[in-house]
Amino acid sequence: MQPVRWGILSTARIGRTKVVPGMMKSPLCDVVAVASREEGAARAMAAELGIPGAHGSYEALFADPEIEAIYNPLPNHLHVPMTLAAAAAGKHVLCEKPIAITADEAEELRKASKQVLIAEAFMVRHHPQWHRAREIIQSGEIGELRAIQVLFAYFNSDPTNIRNKADIGGGGLLDIGCYAVVAGRYFFDVDPVRAVTLMDRDPAFGVDRTTSALMDFGGGRQMTFTVSTQSVPYQRVQILGTKGRIEIEIPFNAPPDIPTRIFVDEGTAHANRSARAIEFPVVDQYRLQGEAFSRAVRGIEPLAYGLEDAVMNMRILDALRRSEGSEAWERV
Repeated sequence: MQPVRWGILSTARIGRTKVVPGMMKSPLCDVVAVASREEGAARAMAAELGIPGAHGSYEALFADPEIEAIYNPLPNHLHVPMTLAAAAAGKHVLCEKPIAITADEAEELRKASKQVLIAEAFMVRHHPQWHRAREIIQSGEIGELRAIQVLFAYFNSDPTNIRNKADIGGGGLLDIGCYAVVAGRYFFDVDPVRAVTLMDRDPAFGVDRTTSALMDFGGGRQMTFTVSTQSVPYQRVQILGTKGRIEIEIPFNAPPDIPTRIFVDEGTAHANRSARAIEFPVVDQYRLQGEAFSRAVRGIEPLAYGLEDAVMNMRILDALRRSEGSEAWERV
């Protein structure tokens, strides 16, 4: 297929170090320009990555006739307004997670999504290790799926970091709790009906630094997660069935340069001694994400996860935040 011509909205670190390098590995993605409100920053990133074009404003990127699709990794409070601006210019948009700060805000994208493609950038759903884990669940090998547990943590106490700014959508739930929500929806293959949350907020930043939740997926299916922005870096997904267990070793930040593993265990011995490891060859999940969106732009295949999926994710996150205030179960 003819490669899709991409523009990168800002010099955000995730784009510069992960997403854009992954996309540039693919013959389906042609990254032609990057934009920043500081033209020098745009030129520096373009020179660093070998991107031919650099713009000194977001508006110039939207007006660039060479660009078909925009990758939007701006801070959370700019996801919706800048996605709307890009869509108004006729550009398809792959927007970083979370797609909005609230579900109501995400709903503002609905009209635009009828004219261009808009999707939320959850790269994990493109990784073969997630695909294989769900195949094993659907095969019945681990029996009836009963519970999922997710841990995801890093340590960041920088007061200037956007993740520590409450007024622009910072905090652990929106930054990494969204991954836990996606994991539950992906592996249960259904949406939760209610949730209850416990949050600990940083007294200086006001953002949630540790959030735990219990989510009810109906039919006895339960999910628990803890995410933290001020704990030792760690991540794991545990999937429990009536006859077996799946463990995803590096579920979210799967490295692009070494193989990854999941473990499938029938539970006859402790400490993973009865588990078999399934190893996956080196892949870049950001490349796979860019390729999937590019194929959708070309009409080769539909988006697996479009705006409806993103809005539902925000509704769940909204319920989790409401539970902090009500100290009770909240319906999704």
